[in-house]
Amino acid sequence: MHFISQELEDYIEQHSENEPALLAKLNKETYQKILLPRMLSGHFQGRVLSMLSKLIRPVNILEIGTYTGYAALCLCEGMQETGQLHTIDIKEELIDFQRKYFDASPWGNQIFQHLGEAVDIIPNLDVKFDLVFIDADKENYLNYWEMIVPKMNKGGIILSDNVLWSGKILEPVHPNDVSTKVLLEYNQLLKDDPRVETVLLPIRDGLTVSRVL
Repeated sequence: MHFISQELEDYIEQHSENEPALLAKLNKETYQKILLPRMLSGHFQGRVLSMLSKLIRPVNILEIGTYTGYAALCLCEGMQETGQLHTIDIKEELIDFQRKYFDASPWGNQIFQHLGEAVDIIPNLDVKFDLVFIDADKENYLNYWEMIVPKMNKGGIILSDNVLWSGKILEPVHPNDVSTKVLLEYNQLLKDDPRVETVLLPIRDGLTVSRVL
């Protein structure tokens, strides 16, 4: 996942906005108690998500893949006062952990948790979205994309995480490596899809920004 030196990553964090205290606490507790803490968006990417949300000023946000709720809270920072964030995850054991931090934030009443498979939940969300963050199982990225684009408002932004997949997208693909195969197809789809304009940013493990036309 790390494409630049740790020293340079540290410098970047030091010269970006500070991590809010609540998120620093969430970050620390995730590393202490939760499996696979590297899945956390973290300080720098979190500030990127916050800045993008503040620029977009979304009313309705969708997040696919909640984990411990770090990215959701970052996205809420730019949400309009009447806004809502819907976040989907399959891990029931994380629901209470997420809710604790959601309720400790200013947006607790505006964050709606959905437990289950996103491919089953998304079609039942009767909402048009201004901002979507896809950060879940890579095997379903293509399915998520086709479900989400029709639910976007014009000018809405879709963010796709992990699209560089620790550099595996440049390596020979193992026959059993479904995730890398899907991501290669996904990255090409976003480049070619006439419904959006896309730029792939080399932030952390790769973050694609797609604007719905």
